[in-house]
Amino acid sequence: MMEKTPPPPKPVTEVWKPELVRLPELSPERLAFRRFGHRLLKFIANACLRITTEGMENIPTSGPLLIAINHLGNADIPALISRLPFTPDALGKIELYDLPILGKLMDRYGIIWLHRGRPDKRALRAALDGLKEGRIIVIAPEGRYSLTGALEEGAGGAAFLAYKANAPILPIALTGTENENVSQHVLKLRRAPVHIRVGKMFRLNEQASAGKEAVTDGTKRIMAALASLLPEKYRGG
Repeated sequence: MMEKTPPPPKPVTEVWKPELVRLPELSPERLAFRRFGHRLLKFIANACLRITTEGMENIPTSGPLLIAINHLGNADIPALISRLPFTPDALGKIELYDLPILGKLMDRYGIIWLHRGRPDKRALRAALDGLKEGRIIVIAPEGRYSLTGALEEGAGGAAFLAYKANAPILPIALTGTENENVSQHVLKLRRAPVHIRVGKMFRLNEQASAGKEAVTDGTKRIMAALASLLPEKYRGG
């Protein structure tokens, strides 16, 4: 029996721009831009994707809330936001800031920029402040889109935030958002089939601290919740 090849190590951000990391202020201008962006994303998603949903009744209308998603490709966030009844905050890799046009649009929307693979205390503090304000924040615990198409090991950031802010977690699983699948359909002028499945909201052990052991156990529970919402081939090892 051949041994399973382990996935490459998780990426570490090479750039360091802590001055960009902050909790975005929800100014009237930003809120107006988010409403515009929400409508635009819905238009683009409907044009490129054929989205079906399940469990939408599990989505609360207000926070604080940490939405944990699996990460398959670039279409994850557009597909998800196009179907949410609100415009959430989200953690995003700082590398996206330097993308022409898109990076500036994302910054105007208000992303909590994150340096991956490093102890980014500013990003964690910004997310904690947002949860304490009652915001809804989206995070992908895997830290990158899956290289195998199946669920990868999660990092501890989501569990740490849930413990520190005593915030509930809502697992949401996406399938069909792989870059290859979406691009193949779009090039053929077809909408790529995408499914969004929303699980039940839950909390981690409120009595536990945010220590290493608790975060490890909490991460396993978050990833298990995501795996339970996915078809078998997407669940990983």
